[in-house]
Amino acid sequence: MKNPFNWGMVFFLLLSGSIKAQKVGLVLSGGGAKGLAHIGVLKALEEHDIPIDYIVGTSMGSVIGGAYAAGYSPEEIEQIFESERFQNWMAGEGSDFYNFYYNKRETDPSWVSIDFSFDSAFVNTSVRARLAGDFALNFALAELLAQASQRANYNFDSLFVPFRAVAADIFTQQVVVLDSGELNNAVRASFSVPFLFRPIKIKEKYLFDGGLYNNFPVDVAKDEFDPDIILGVNVSPKKFKEYPYDEDEKLISQSLFLMLLDKSDTTEVGSDGIYLEPNVSPFSSFDFAKVSAIIDSGYTATLEMIPFIRSKIPNQILCEDRSQRRHDFVLSMEPLIFKEIKLIGFDASQEKFIRKRLHADNPNLNIAHIKSGYYHLVSDEYFVDVLPNIRYNRQNQAFDFELYGNPKNQVNLGLGGNMSTRSISALFLGMEYRRFKRILSTYNVGLYTGRFYHSAKFRNRLTFATASQIYLQPEFTFNSWDFLNSEELIFEDSRPTVLKQIDRFYGLIMGLPAGRKSKIEFLGAHFNNKDKFSNNGEFGPSFTLDNLKFSGLRFGITYDRNNLNHRQYASAGSALSVSVDYINGEEEYEPGNTSNLTSPINTNHSWFRGHLMAEQYFSLGGFKYGYFLEASISGQPLFSNYMASLVTSPGFYPLPDSKTIFLQNFRAYNFAAIGVRNIWTIRRNLDLRLEGYAFKPFEEIRESPEQIPVLEKDLSKVYFIATMALVYHSPIGPISAMMNYYDDEENDFGFLLHVGYLIFQTKSLE
Repeated sequence: MKNPFNWGMVFFLLLSGSIKAQKVGLVLSGGGAKGLAHIGVLKALEEHDIPIDYIVGTSMGSVIGGAYAAGYSPEEIEQIFESERFQNWMAGEGSDFYNFYYNKRETDPSWVSIDFSFDSAFVNTSVRARLAGDFALNFALAELLAQASQRANYNFDSLFVPFRAVAADIFTQQVVVLDSGELNNAVRASFSVPFLFRPIKIKEKYLFDGGLYNNFPVDVAKDEFDPDIILGVNVSPKKFKEYPYDEDEKLISQSLFLMLLDKSDTTEVGSDGIYLEPNVSPFSSFDFAKVSAIIDSGYTATLEMIPFIRSKIPNQILCEDRSQRRHDFVLSMEPLIFKEIKLIGFDASQEKFIRKRLHADNPNLNIAHIKSGYYHLVSDEYFVDVLPNIRYNRQNQAFDFELYGNPKNQVNLGLGGNMSTRSISALFLGMEYRRFKRILSTYNVGLYTGRFYHSAKFRNRLTFATASQIYLQPEFTFNSWDFLNSEELIFEDSRPTVLKQIDRFYGLIMGLPAGRKSKIEFLGAHFNNKDKFSNNGEFGPSFTLDNLKFSGLRFGITYDRNNLNHRQYASAGSALSVSVDYINGEEEYEPGNTSNLTSPINTNHSWFRGHLMAEQYFSLGGFKYGYFLEASISGQPLFSNYMASLVTSPGFYPLPDSKTIFLQNFRAYNFAAIGVRNIWTIRRNLDLRLEGYAFKPFEEIRESPEQIPVLEKDLSKVYFIATMALVYHSPIGPISAMMNYYDDEENDFGFLLHVGYLIFQTKSLE
């Protein structure tokens, strides 16, 4: 007779074996910023000992799933995505430590900018139009995932958790499942959202975001791993059961993103599977700043489902066992030590240039050197599309830093300017052509046109492959200002100045970096300026204006540092400019019929001038404050008459419209000025600014009864400027409504509404 106890033991052992053999496949959908909820899901699953045997991810699901498969704990992933680094990656920026000012493009008022590249035969042209830079994200993924790729021998089945990334081939319109290679490239390809990030080339194919054709890849998990149970997490349901009347205004902004995503079939998990949908409806696909709240939505939704999940997945993996296995996996990785830098896609002369920039001859390469060199390189617009990679070299028993490029001639087109309630509106057109051979050549043209202001600037920067990274830049600038056409359209009693100014500048600049955030420039230039003005503010058909020509040479040295967050109306960062100039020129003065002088005057003038400008901002939550300092020390002599002396003197221009008004009280050879800027953030991108300035001339230029200029010392005299402005930082630039007060009889109060940037070319003597 058979022993029933033995049969019971066999049944129990078989049952136990079947439970242990149960494999769980975790599927993580795409959804942009909503995909951060996957981190909360992973946290809750681990806290309740739910096993995860396989992971398949699309887009942001691939990023989170890939990090988990690489051996990062949910808490570590959360720390990464809540850090300032992550916000910089999504904004297309490096950290402030790697902010190289030396290569930054000169500030201009462009609203939109389009890049396209072409080879020497003008074929294979490509247009680059994306919303965010990806150079920071590319390096971050390579740095974070390189060691896990090495540990798995570039086989995703050998990661801490076997993993698949889902991407899309738009040419064949097929899903591409990535199961090997560099984990960072697979994740990056899966996250290549069209119009946001460029595609990544893997195995000779350009791959886009996997959500285009399979945003909820349950079928991939079944085909690749055949798990016993699917746990599918979907953060991007494509359709609504009813029209979202209360949310349609908010959701329309992400409509394009929703159209790009493949429809998710939530029934694919099967009757034995688990479907989880965190409540991410309060968030958009671009809410990357709301990391904590989105993670919490995934965590809360999973906790609510734990009893049901346990009923489906009775077997457990103890926290201690999972932590030990993760520890062993991470401990077996090779340390991130480098021996070589490899450049792919560049010719010999280009390699020499890039190796200098990367400091590739450094015998003690480490991740800090690599990162610094990489960010230094991509701070130049030409190299922003190079692709970094980190791969283990078994022969050297160290990692190689690889840089992939396809250098082509590049053209950038910019369109912008400003529209204003005063007649100072201007249209800006810019074009930049970049060519890279033995040296990097950048040709730039900037054109302005308007009633008040016309300008043209041509420059050619030649950057050499030297250790000191010197550049030479010949340039020509033409500026024309007509203050008679800058009248106030609202306060009609304001009195325009009868003044027309033309300055021409022919210069050669030599620049070199002074650390990461600064540069030094040496200048040699010829200038040719012409001013026409009335001495009493009156002008008519019978009036002849004074003619003042001043031409000569200028030599100078300037130290610049700048990491302000906006081209105009900054609220974070700092800037510093210190310069010393020597000016030597000839004054040719011809009096008009408003002058007391009757004969032309020719005089030579020469002087030294020192100039300082500094600003910095600080933050207290939604309130920011800053200071602005400017000072000028000059030996400039007086010119032939009062107006001639005034129009050639330095001015104080603290507000965006200051250069459009001729303010006699704010011009002096020697002065100091200080300002306080208070900024309240009312809502995202909307600021209220209250600013006040005090201007102290050490020697005022005064007019005698005969129009002869005199220098008057009055240490008690101070002039003030104040403004209140409401500023919205739109995608095309600031939209500002401002009320200004100038301590000037002819231009005291003024209102200005403008759209775009009030940025002008530098004058020849500035």
